[in-house]
Amino acid sequence: MPTADPQSYFPVLLQILLAGGTAAALVTLSYVVGHRTHSRQKDTPYECGIAPTGSARERFSVKFYLVAIVFILFDIEAVFLYPWVVVYRDLRLFAFFEMLLFIVLIVSGFFYIWKKGALDWAVRSSDETTNK
Repeated sequence: MPTADPQSYFPVLLQILLAGGTAAALVTLSYVVGHRTHSRQKDTPYECGIAPTGSARERFSVKFYLVAIVFILFDIEAVFLYPWVVVYRDLRLFAFFEMLLFIVLIVSGFFYIWKKGALDWAVRSSDETTNK
């Protein structure tokens, strides 16, 4: 077992170098060996085998990005729950209340965006929004 800091970080550094070298080699190899021909047919956007309609440069609704951020937040919550479960027996009641606070904050944020309408995908007409 290595005792010095440089020795203990050597496997991590080696993995980073190998991954970076492999990625650089694959990108370089595809650039050198790849056949590059452009045509109108190849440059059109691919939409599941269906002929494309409209422009590929459409604007997305802000609600799309809000929902994406919500999914990322809940993924982060799930990532924090795994290590908590592993050390729960060691930390006992302290860990329980810390995670309870964390989950309450996440759920309160969820209810906030729900009430703001970020999860409502239906398009409302102008007379429906004035009645609220």
